[in-house]
Amino acid sequence: MLWRLRRNPLRRRSDLLQAWLGLGLLLTALAVTPLAMLLVGDATHDHYSRTAQHQAKTRHHTTAVLVEDALRHPEPGSAEAKETRYPTKVRFTDPDGHTHTATADVPPALPEGSTIRVWASTDGRITGPPLTPNQIRDRAVGSAILSALGVHATAATAYGTASHLIHRRNLTAWDTAWAETARRWAASP
Repeated sequence: MLWRLRRNPLRRRSDLLQAWLGLGLLLTALAVTPLAMLLVGDATHDHYSRTAQHQAKTRHHTTAVLVEDALRHPEPGSAEAKETRYPTKVRFTDPDGHTHTATADVPPALPEGSTIRVWASTDGRITGPPLTPNQIRDRAVGSAILSALGVHATAATAYGTASHLIHRRNLTAWDTAWAETARRWAASP
């Protein structure tokens, strides 16, 4: 890109324009990236903090009783069996005293009547726990990184589009100049 800035008798004005455009976009992207990361990361952190507060108000940790036997894992005692969870019907009571039946993921081979701890929403659905501070931080950092990539992708796309348009303009000018030269050659004796 910078070779276009050097003095050269074959350098066109469009080469100089393309070089300055590329340099300007590069410097703009480098200047805007920290600001974009800060704004997006902060907005994401605020959003997920409010979400976690809402989840903490609308979810509760309760004990549920299995209504049916949980499936057995084909390889009991294996490392995979310790991590695998099977959907099983459970019954639990919400803080208002209403009994609900839902499906929860439970360890394999639990018999009917066993108890497990689950997170439930106020409307009687099994859910996950509220977001933790680490999850909020990770999502904010991930969004900030994606915004940095977005700034650079936008700058690269703008440069690519401008370069393509400049190249097409150069080809059109070259075609016009070549057509004039061809007429003069054809008219020569």
